[in-house]
Amino acid sequence: MESIPSLVLHTIILRPYFFLFFLTYLAGCTMHLGLIRALLFAVLGYSLAWLSEYSSIHTGIPYGLYHYIETTKGKELWVMGVPFMDSMSFVFLAYASYSMALMVISPILYSRGTIYLLETKKVRGSWSASVLGALFFVYLDIIIDPVALQGGRWFLGQVYHYPYGGVYFGVPISNFIGWFIVGCLLIRMLQEIDRFLDAKRVRDRLAGRRQWRYLFGPALYMGVILFNLSVTFSIGEYTVGWVGVFLVLLPSVLLCWVVKIKLFYPDKEEAVAAHITDFPGVAVPGLSPARKPAQG
Repeated sequence: MESIPSLVLHTIILRPYFFLFFLTYLAGCTMHLGLIRALLFAVLGYSLAWLSEYSSIHTGIPYGLYHYIETTKGKELWVMGVPFMDSMSFVFLAYASYSMALMVISPILYSRGTIYLLETKKVRGSWSASVLGALFFVYLDIIIDPVALQGGRWFLGQVYHYPYGGVYFGVPISNFIGWFIVGCLLIRMLQEIDRFLDAKRVRDRLAGRRQWRYLFGPALYMGVILFNLSVTFSIGEYTVGWVGVFLVLLPSVLLCWVVKIKLFYPDKEEAVAAHITDFPGVAVPGLSPARKPAQG
């Protein structure tokens, strides 16, 4: 029997794309929220995602009944019938979706070639961010799940199947309902971790030091979509691929327009003041150090 460190190493070798996405999450969430928050969410978020999957493969709740095919068991890390990489992917997908929601909700500043979100603690912990982030989370699964079901035709391998099929290219609607519920819970978990550590005055000096830190999450989100659409077209699933393209086209265009409108918002002084009040000492493009409050 392989040791756990050996299985982790084999998982990285077998799933390099997963490892790349996770490293992007770790870097982006660390610079955005802080390393402690990123690591805590990785552990607690994985636990929640694993529990939801373990429940679903046994009871059908919350995603509908599906079964994992243990073709890679012994070649990569599995935890009680669930591939480790599958549950852990929920962590970086949830953070990426949360980042997209913050980009929609927060005022935006554009200066010196950098897009900067003037988020506040109120916006960061809002239910609006939770629900909108959960919708972005579902959109990811709309792209991911149909091609993942065809894993036997590409390097993913045939990992799972739905015994009763589903109306959306073999995926049941219950799966998307489950993704919305779990996505909302994951994002609320991240928000509560942030809120709790902030209340305990746990600061992370790695956070807030790069003006472009907010772009990691949206870049990760788009990277996951492009990766899965590329695989979909590469295996000849053109109908699935074009449906995916058109499904994400509208929200993508709307997001671009929302960002454009907010970039030319006439008065950002109040938004800037609220942002640096909640996050003193952060690097804001176009704002001289003399005008920033000293970090407490």
